Amino acid sequence: MPVKRERENVQVEEATPAGDPARTASLVRRHGWFLAVLTLGAALRVVTMLGYRPALWFPDSYTYVVTIFHPRPDLVRPAGYPAFMKALEPFHTFGAVTAVQHLLGLATGVLVYWCARRAPRWAATLATVPVLLDAYQIELEHLLVSDTLFMFLIVAAIALTLADRPVVIAVGLLLAAATLTRTVGQPLIVIVAAWFLLRRRVGLAGVVVVAALAPILAYGGWFYASYQRVGIVGANGVFLYARTMSFADCAKMDPPPDLKVLCDPRPPDQRPPSQEYIWAKDSPLVALPDITFTEQNNDLAGRFASLAIREQPLDYAASVLSELGRSFVWGRPVYPDHEIYDYYEFPATSPPPPGRWAAQLGVDLGKRYEQGPIGTEVVEPYAGWMRAYQDMARLPGTVLLAVLLVPPALAIRRRRSRLVSGAYEPPMWLLPWSTSVLLLVMPAAVAEFDYRYVLPAVPLACLAAALATRLDLGKS
Repeated sequence: MPVKRERENVQVEEATPAGDPARTASLVRRHGWFLAVLTLGAALRVVTMLGYRPALWFPDSYTYVVTIFHPRPDLVRPAGYPAFMKALEPFHTFGAVTAVQHLLGLATGVLVYWCARRAPRWAATLATVPVLLDAYQIELEHLLVSDTLFMFLIVAAIALTLADRPVVIAVGLLLAAATLTRTVGQPLIVIVAAWFLLRRRVGLAGVVVVAALAPILAYGGWFYASYQRVGIVGANGVFLYARTMSFADCAKMDPPPDLKVLCDPRPPDQRPPSQEYIWAKDSPLVALPDITFTEQNNDLAGRFASLAIREQPLDYAASVLSELGRSFVWGRPVYPDHEIYDYYEFPATSPPPPGRWAAQLGVDLGKRYEQGPIGTEVVEPYAGWMRAYQDMARLPGTVLLAVLLVPPALAIRRRRSRLVSGAYEPPMWLLPWSTSVLLLVMPAAVAEFDYRYVLPAVPLACLAAALATRLDLGKS
């Protein structure tokens, strides 16, 4: 009966003219809890912008700024996020970038709620709480990094895929934009195409793939024209090499002479975090001639990594599981080091000038973008309010794990996975759930755990849990 009553309420609202006070009041009553969460989320973002003006900086930020003024594909990161920043350059303030990112965070919450509209309203509202109210999510939106834009693009693509009438061209373009923002978006194209295939909609799967690949191939052409190399970045081998250095043992691998230069004689438990093998001066790879990301060095690193995985598959699997497990701990231990960890905390004082990873060119061009000095002004009491809020408002990793377990647990209990007309009909929660899992597994498999890589997976995990609890609208 609750579902029947819900349908009747929707029909009454649709029959009422837009702008009618009765319809507005009815909408507010039906969605009051979500609107309260959304309003609180907006207020927290306003306080953040008042407390940290105009933005918070991360080491990657300076590379993005260089790409804005020197439009050339970067060897490490695709140019999607610099293009986003370039579009906001006429405002001449990085505050415009963070303002739009906060709006994208709010829009992500709206998309989750809209996509979960068939679920009980309490479940749909609860699904939006992490993205709207998590202090670390809000802090990430205030950083000049690509993750908030990437998160919005992926959630928007999944939302349009799950719509009653999927807008497949838009889905493909959103997936392409996500891939050109962060390369981890590439396998998501396969997941969405597989979703349509499972639903026996082969044509839609083909349209998504074509719409996604067209911009990616065009960008790949630009990349090739710039470096005479195939791909959209030139660092995959380097990052995979760094990943395998957490376990690679040259005594077991017996690498050929040209690869032995990349060995680290220290035992794995005495080695630094994986990222140090990309950036630290004493890294065997960094010590090689020329820059780290030349085609020769990248290929050499990729061959080393492939050999390490082939010769030590169990060690690799154990290392991936160990890194993935960091996503699900209750606390928030310092990792990979204090320098990176501190970037994800609201600071009490203005952060110092850029450190070892920041190019001076990025600093100079940042001043050109801002048309003045760059940095972060910490303004009290607003900054203090956000620091206090961050001490108590976050989604523990263990809770995220519980959220991920909800859909398969309910599926087993209710036997939701079933045959329809002799063919498997995937449950609605499967698409956001598998996307969320992939976003968590990929960094652990090819790079390294990082707290900011977890946050874009959270809205999709929560959406999947909400959809798993949705009521059957065909029953009253």
